[in-house]
Amino acid sequence: MKKMDRRRFLRSTAAASALAVPAVRTFAQATAASASTLQLHPGGHGPTIPSNFVGFSYEIEELSNSSFFSAQNTGLIEQFRSLSPNGVLRLGGNTSDVGWWKPTPSSTAPVMNIRNTGVGEPNAKLAYAITPQAITNLRAFLDATGWSCLFGINLGTNTPGRAADQSAFVAKTLGHKLDYFQIGNEPDLFRTHLRDPKTWNANTYFDEWSTMAHAIAARVPGARFGLPDTAGNPDWYAAVVDRLLAMPPHTAPHIAALTHHYYFGGPPSNPKVNIDRLLQPDPHVLKLAHDITAAAARLSAGIHEPVPYRMSEGNTCYRGGKPGVSDVFAASLWAADYLLLLASLGYCGVNLHGGSAQQIANSLGGHLPGEDLLTNPNEPHPKPFYTPIADVNGRYVAEPVLHGMRFAQNFAGATMLPITFNSGSVDATAYAAKLPTGQTIVAVINKDSSHALPLDLPGYSVGHVMTAKSLTSTTVEELEPSGNHEASSVAPATAMLLYSSRA
Repeated sequence: MKKMDRRRFLRSTAAASALAVPAVRTFAQATAASASTLQLHPGGHGPTIPSNFVGFSYEIEELSNSSFFSAQNTGLIEQFRSLSPNGVLRLGGNTSDVGWWKPTPSSTAPVMNIRNTGVGEPNAKLAYAITPQAITNLRAFLDATGWSCLFGINLGTNTPGRAADQSAFVAKTLGHKLDYFQIGNEPDLFRTHLRDPKTWNANTYFDEWSTMAHAIAARVPGARFGLPDTAGNPDWYAAVVDRLLAMPPHTAPHIAALTHHYYFGGPPSNPKVNIDRLLQPDPHVLKLAHDITAAAARLSAGIHEPVPYRMSEGNTCYRGGKPGVSDVFAASLWAADYLLLLASLGYCGVNLHGGSAQQIANSLGGHLPGEDLLTNPNEPHPKPFYTPIADVNGRYVAEPVLHGMRFAQNFAGATMLPITFNSGSVDATAYAAKLPTGQTIVAVINKDSSHALPLDLPGYSVGHVMTAKSLTSTTVEELEPSGNHEASSVAPATAMLLYSSRA
């Protein structure tokens, strides 16, 4: 089997229409494992999902190749636009800490002090430069996609002066395409390789962050910042908000959002990172949401303006993903469910991580741990294994995670509605929202590998189906039924969108 055989195709409308009606009938004929109920509460309302809710996260080292994010990279532009006409690209990742600003051809690399811990972090030997041409090309890429950008600034091995110089050029070049800066990537983990573990904590981080943020703001009037962009340490939100609120009035940098990361589990060698656990509810998601919501509310009240919160980097399995888990249809269902869950919890956006194999490997010290699990190194897999978009023999291909993101993108701009849902013994979730058109959209995600989910929603027609032969399938089907067809069940390993017949 050649690598190109692994391509995932979004079926054409004609082909999807031909396949969709039999699929819906199959769902209706499926035998349910037990009783289930789904009741909408149209009188209530929840968070409104921003139109740019769904986005990607990439290692900022991608900018070391100035042609990657450029108007000439039409294949990548096409995949971005297939997800959203106005998403958010986040540039950051572990490689933030070994990148340096090279404003002129004669500029020399700074000395970087990084402990070689052997835990899979980037080291000084993997340092790279970002040039003005890369930023200029990035602006053209953003113009071509319609997207905006969260731009990461090196905190780990940088100086306030260099950070301010780079930020000034980035702000001038990206203009309104720059949403805000993020200084430092996962600073709660700096203790492992960049700072003294005996003294490094949220307060020492904030001291460094504040110095750099003020230096940038002095060069970029109106600069906005997201923080703390942690690996998921909830204690840091409260500490950072305490420090921000303690600053004298009108002296704190402009905070655009509170941010954190989330990966279901890892590393790839961990046997607990498997499909069964991936598709079960993770209490840590609700813990992170509870703590960052509370911190954002307290900060909003203190500065008298709303401060949103964002999951700015995450995916299935950290350290590049796990083959057989991150690159199969189960990851599609996980992505759809995770994004809609965060939308219902009031997040302003989600950025799922991916990109080029070499850049992700560099972020981990030069190697993708998931490759050690391959029994056949020549077997086709996307690399990194969790990437939403893979480079397959020079073509950009939609991977399973991207299909799940597309599914959730159908909720963009909608206002979430409360529901009562009992899936019985079937592993399934459901979400509902009111679209700007007034029409109601319902998502039912059946993650069960063997049982169909009974469905009783009269007046709702199937509008979109995401399915595959199995949870471990590498081929994802996206079907668009024609006509008004109701469904009395959702087949195993299938996600379905249903729309009300009228607004």
